Amino acid sequence: MKKIAIPCLLVLTVFLSSFKKNESAVAITNIKVEAPFEMPAIFVPDFNSCKTFSIANFGAVQGDKEKTTKAIAAAITEANKIGGGTVLIPAGEWLTGQVHFKSNVNLHLSKGAILLFDDNPNDYLPAVNTSWEGMECMNYSPLIYAWKCKNIAITGEGTIKAKMGLWKIWAGRPRPHMESLKHLYNMSYQNVPTAERLMVNDTAHLRPHLIQFNRCENIRLEGFSVVNSPFWTIHIYLSKSILLRKLNVYAHGHNNDGFDPEMSQNILVENCQFDQGDDAIAIKSGRNQEGWRIQIPTKNLVIRNCMVKNGHQLIAVGSELSGGVENVYVHDCIVNEGAKMFHLVFIKTNERMGGYVKNIYVKNIKAGKMDLGILGIETDVLYQWKDLVPTYVRKLTPIKNIYLENVKATNVQFESRILGQKELPVENIFLKNVEADTIRNKKQIHENVINFEKM
Repeated sequence: MKKIAIPCLLVLTVFLSSFKKNESAVAITNIKVEAPFEMPAIFVPDFNSCKTFSIANFGAVQGDKEKTTKAIAAAITEANKIGGGTVLIPAGEWLTGQVHFKSNVNLHLSKGAILLFDDNPNDYLPAVNTSWEGMECMNYSPLIYAWKCKNIAITGEGTIKAKMGLWKIWAGRPRPHMESLKHLYNMSYQNVPTAERLMVNDTAHLRPHLIQFNRCENIRLEGFSVVNSPFWTIHIYLSKSILLRKLNVYAHGHNNDGFDPEMSQNILVENCQFDQGDDAIAIKSGRNQEGWRIQIPTKNLVIRNCMVKNGHQLIAVGSELSGGVENVYVHDCIVNEGAKMFHLVFIKTNERMGGYVKNIYVKNIKAGKMDLGILGIETDVLYQWKDLVPTYVRKLTPIKNIYLENVKATNVQFESRILGQKELPVENIFLKNVEADTIRNKKQIHENVINFEKM
């Protein structure tokens, strides 16, 4: 066989060209977090040394949704292509449709920038692999969506805002919507492949999330504000290494939780402000069959130095918790006097969920009046599902090792209401320096609790 001589310089040039094309320009920062459990380091991307791509240079025009949507997509593609970059949203209001991330991309909102998402559902097609209330499906794309990405961020002092006209109408939950929801529930129970669970039709009207990062790794959300959301506001799903820092989140529509980590791990939330029409932070891990199938708990979550202006709960665990929730540490947070809130901490499940809850630590919390109380644990919370579908499989939820220390509210119905199952009592509840100035009902309302201590 005749050998072909290739000049060394050519070989070296080809090698270097390939290396430059595939290497990541994104630096990774290692954040160590103290917690009363073994907390892994959190790895987040740093784009300070990366090239910046302004959407204005890719054809974006204020007020022109089509041009701006295409420009953002083109800038993201270019940033990803070179191994990492920042996509810049300049000051001004930019009307857009869906934004889909790729790996090694930072979406940076300049001070004075408003990224305004239209409420036309056609802007969020074709359907993508997402989830709805703990069940995977093919639905309208979240307004900002990432699928299997690594090293991604949203940063800056600007604002992400959603138009709410149509989404408010869809939130009414008429009978056709409920029937579609029932259909999705049954498909989940029957393990129908996600690709076949198409929920984009004329009756389902499953509102999209504002931000969903799905099966991603190394996520940084820092500095920006949120105004309005069709559904859950920030939903991190099946992901690892997540930082939320200095966010200002406002959303008062239906189901407008502020932050929903679901089947995700190694998370730090710090110095954020939440003003919600639902839970400020709702910790989830899949509904029923979905959580049992995937079997990934939400764990290693630290929330610190946050403020809540409004929200049903400071922290809710469930009711979608079939994959389990463990190792949660909430400390040094404040709920504004005058906030409309049911509980500070609420753990909710039912006879269908299974899963588990353990190792929840809450320390140094100050709050005003609660409609209900400081700690609530209920094991028969079914909401609309009670009459919509029967109990196909009965699985109770073990709940244990809940610690509250130095928690103060001004006015409550109760300090703790714990309603466990007779077959599976709630275990190991410890309250130390947990007080309210005024108690409207009684300090403790308990059923089926083993080892409760108030110090």
